[in-house]
Amino acid sequence: MSLSHTAAEYMLSDALLPDPSSSRARGLRLELPSDRLLKFVTVGLPLFLVSLAFAREFSAGSQISCFSPTNFTGKQSAYTDTACWDSLIHHGFDAEGHAITKSLWALKVFPYSLLVVAVLMYLPYLLWRYAAAPALHCDLLFIIDELDKSYNRSVRLVQHMKKVQQASAEPEQFWEEYERARRERYFEFPLLERYLTCKQHAHALVFIYILRNLLLLLFLAATCLYLVFLHLNIFFQDEFSCSIKTGLLQAEPHIPLLIPCKLVFFSVFQIISLSIGSVYVLLIPVVIYNALQLCQWDKGLLSVYEMLPAFDLLSRRMLTCPLNDLNIILLFLRANISELTSFSRLNAVSALREATANKEDIDTVIDFMTLLAGLETTKPKH
Repeated sequence: MSLSHTAAEYMLSDALLPDPSSSRARGLRLELPSDRLLKFVTVGLPLFLVSLAFAREFSAGSQISCFSPTNFTGKQSAYTDTACWDSLIHHGFDAEGHAITKSLWALKVFPYSLLVVAVLMYLPYLLWRYAAAPALHCDLLFIIDELDKSYNRSVRLVQHMKKVQQASAEPEQFWEEYERARRERYFEFPLLERYLTCKQHAHALVFIYILRNLLLLLFLAATCLYLVFLHLNIFFQDEFSCSIKTGLLQAEPHIPLLIPCKLVFFSVFQIISLSIGSVYVLLIPVVIYNALQLCQWDKGLLSVYEMLPAFDLLSRRMLTCPLNDLNIILLFLRANISELTSFSRLNAVSALREATANKEDIDTVIDFMTLLAGLETTKPKH
């Protein structure tokens, strides 16, 4: 055996991918990077700010300060603060002098409403995790495994072709047999192609993904409207008039009709609401972009694998409307590209293919590897 044939045999042996480890199943990412960022911000931001508000409340003590009359004792002043904080009703007069009341209870429940907002923001991700992630995990695991196996089959096919070519006494007959095999699609991988084609006609994953983004968009818009309502109706009133002439104190003559009070935490709640509202408004275009990226195909990954023989999902124009499960799978394959070992090797071969002078002789990875193996010296020139 010549030195060139020995070198080619070692090169093809090194080109084979190792068997996948069991950690691949545990390392798959079932969330896109943009979705993980949205989850971290939409859920984590209100929880963080609420924790600051509660810490402020526990450290500062009373959240209200009422200006009791000078003849009140310390216990009477403490009772006034407690009663006004429990009621949180502003007593005032309109332009015609009629008495009106306005409830400020939204300020009291504001920290707890942010906890509800955090729970609502987490619901779309729970929907994706339990309704779509298990099926997506199985699809990714199978497709990644089959793509790597298809690459290994191609390398083994080249090894076999090299042995057949060395044993062939007539090079012309060898290359005619090779071209006939390619025309009759003996090198195809029907299981993988048909599985991907089947995913083009499925819409369960894409429906759940769009539903998740619509729910997230709905909750973001509802939260922003809720904060706008608070600012327009309540968050411009840090002082109010409180009445404690109720119950047993209603007939007491020395108790004034109205007592002025001031909300100590008012500025903190304003900052929290403005922060959450501003961030959520900025996140709305991100959610819309995540949904709109399903309107176009990510053809970069499959175009690399078309170097494999008879893998022509793109060239046969099988990619039609992008709103199907295959497009979702392609997006998640891009996010899990580190688990797809064969992609980096085929990508390198693709770069070398672009730099090769005689591009008409390099149609698939089989042609490129045969060139590396030294078979081009016996291939007839066109």
